[in-house]
Amino acid sequence: MRAALLSLILSLVAVSAPAEECRQERFEQARYSVCEVDLTQDDLRLFLRDASGEAFGTFSRVEDSLGPGRRLGFAINAGMYHDDLAPVGLYIEDGQQEMRVITSDGPGNFGLLPNGVFCIQERRAQVIESRAYAANPPECRYATQSGPMLVIDGALHPRFLPGSSSLNIRNGVGVDANGTRVVFAISDDPVNFDTFGRFFRDRLHTPNALYLDGRVSRLYAPQIGRDDFGFPMGPILGTVVDGAQKSR
Repeated sequence: MRAALLSLILSLVAVSAPAEECRQERFEQARYSVCEVDLTQDDLRLFLRDASGEAFGTFSRVEDSLGPGRRLGFAINAGMYHDDLAPVGLYIEDGQQEMRVITSDGPGNFGLLPNGVFCIQERRAQVIESRAYAANPPECRYATQSGPMLVIDGALHPRFLPGSSSLNIRNGVGVDANGTRVVFAISDDPVNFDTFGRFFRDRLHTPNALYLDGRVSRLYAPQIGRDDFGFPMGPILGTVVDGAQKSR
């Protein structure tokens, strides 16, 4: 009887425990914070607005919206946004599209083609070049568009320059070849695009990866003591986990 009860408790803990793993790494001369998500176990979502239509803006407001018994496992800003916090490009949340995909080139990092779409499906995800997405849109439960692509089928973005002096804090997302392992990273030191792309390709082993944003990048990762504050954010990516108490 005692053994059966212990087995039941362990099984309940296994179900409710977050599977994402956050850690700190060093690649060449820069430090990074990295969170890995296993989509066969983790509930990864996009968040933008509350029930009244107001943008959440902060990780804590997202977590407060989840209700009793649920909390954020980790969260990160999910792409570029306008002054009113509306997404710049494609945005789909829980199957509902708010903004269409943009395929034209333009100013800034978003318009540095090829850019891409991060698409979350049932137990898998993809990073897809934007024009390929527009030509044959997959069914995405959640999707966010940003740019530039960091890694495209194992190759770095063609306009990245080794040794570039354009250094910044950067965050991005990569997906493994199976589509079940999603890796988020934020640089803790300023890096250029070439270094950031190689970090995803050569260290994190993601054949496709997408830049999310620059100096406004922020991370919530209690496993490594991160809870970044700053100006209100637009779209936010995060995992939802069971938890008797809020994480903060």
